[in-house]
Amino acid sequence: GCASGSDAILLALMALAVGPGDEVITTPYSFFATVSSITRLGATPVFADIETDTYNIDPVQIESKITKNTKAIEPVHLYGQCADMSAINQIASAGNIPVVEDAAQAIGAEFDGKRAGSMSAIGCFSFYPSKNLGGLGDGGMMTTDDEELNRKLLGLRNHGAEEKYYHKYVGLNSRLDGFQGATLRAKLPHLEGWTERRRENAERYRTLFTDAGLTEQIGLPVERGNCRHIYNQYIVRVPGRRDEVRLSRPPRRRS
Repeated sequence: GCASGSDAILLALMALAVGPGDEVITTPYSFFATVSSITRLGATPVFADIETDTYNIDPVQIESKITKNTKAIEPVHLYGQCADMSAINQIASAGNIPVVEDAAQAIGAEFDGKRAGSMSAIGCFSFYPSKNLGGLGDGGMMTTDDEELNRKLLGLRNHGAEEKYYHKYVGLNSRLDGFQGATLRAKLPHLEGWTERRRENAERYRTLFTDAGLTEQIGLPVERGNCRHIYNQYIVRVPGRRDEVRLSRPPRRRS
């Protein structure tokens, strides 16, 4: 656990020794924290474009961006659907490049039966109140199956101390607050039920849009067959009319 999803990404890159002169390949279509974690360490973000149907980073674009300075690849599981981790990990493995999953919006999402945050060197989650599993304030989490990275992450989130008052690294003050931890622990048993309700609601939206004959005018979310989409958001694409729709207001009802 750590203090926020933003810190989770930052700590993950710190544990991988990302710094000045390094490049991290990531998506241009994400919340600011995805990139700010890279620039705060003096590294350079390198953008690989997205897939037009899922809005997730395109593995084909990643491969063309790799250089001798590439230190990590940071895909984002946007809106609750995993990026193509099979292709991404294949590319990363060929270049011996670690992958950090930004799974801030994707707790409980799956790709080929594997959960978001379990398919890379380090998975990063956010417990901001708007997330599917949200606290009553900021909070975050990092996941790894590497004992050395686990040890470093535990120290880095606590001012770099692996033992009290012995600071091996220059870290952060980024522990998960106990009150947030208690809140999340109470809510966690309900997460699967909430996720299924979100998926049911998404299917209801799809049916209503289809029955209304609107699917030619708008693009509905694409859920890939090998993915479990947890719908942190239900995104509708409105080609050519986004601003018109965004600025429109429903008529006021007369009392």
